[in-house]
Amino acid sequence: MTGTTVVRRHPPWLKVRAPGGPEFTLTKGIVKELGLHTVCEEARCPNIGECWGHKTATFMLLGDTCTRNCRFCAVSHGKPLTVDPHEPDHVGAAVARLGLQHVVVTSVNRDDLADGGAAHFAATAWAIRRAAPECRVEVLVPDFQGSLESVAIVAASPVSVFNHNIETVPRLYKRVRPGARYERSLSVLEAAHDPVGARRTKAGLMLGLGESRQEILAVLADLRKVGCDILTLGQYLRPSSDQLPVERYLTPAEFDDLGAEGRQMGFRHVESGPLVRSSYHAWAHAQ
Repeated sequence: MTGTTVVRRHPPWLKVRAPGGPEFTLTKGIVKELGLHTVCEEARCPNIGECWGHKTATFMLLGDTCTRNCRFCAVSHGKPLTVDPHEPDHVGAAVARLGLQHVVVTSVNRDDLADGGAAHFAATAWAIRRAAPECRVEVLVPDFQGSLESVAIVAASPVSVFNHNIETVPRLYKRVRPGARYERSLSVLEAAHDPVGARRTKAGLMLGLGESRQEILAVLADLRKVGCDILTLGQYLRPSSDQLPVERYLTPAEFDDLGAEGRQMGFRHVESGPLVRSSYHAWAHAQ
């Protein structure tokens, strides 16, 4: 205990190996050489060693500074830099050089842009298609402040999976996601839903912020109502003392139980576990 602050230790099931190895080094080198940002680094993802070791990375578009200040996120916030028009081609080049079969591209929130960065997402998807035609593209997008026109711009590009994270239950939005709205996030997923099934929609929640099991199941039911195909559930881990503390560590058995509930509700694919993040094992989600 430090003063009045309880120092929580992660339970043993959250232990991961330190990143390293030749494939990790190669991926890191290519990302640095092309001047790209990855959410793997910026969000301090615990799976960076495993994913980079498999030549997989989640590229973060539109800089490394977010216009919002979500209480769970370690990404810097403030006034972002000018959009780099060459970034889509650089991402495409990195995907080709790494030989990826499935790539995830996400971004910081760019509420300063008229379309929230939608055209940049679309340009990146097309650049990847040109550089690596066989690679599936997954986008993890912000809420575009509810602009369905922006959603349509991204959905019209060569995207296999359209991901937008719900993050938490409605009751905790003001505390966890100031600047976001639960209903708005649902509307983004509903607008991106493809009734034919050629493009799948995906959403994720991080657990351990004080939500109840009943609240989680209610969110899962809402996601199914808007046609969400793929679900990820993972443990919230506090990136630093600047973010919200962990209220509770869910056990692996609890994640297994919630995953089973999601499958019974009709999600096409569910990834549920303490270390699961929205892009963890993403290549398997679109199978």
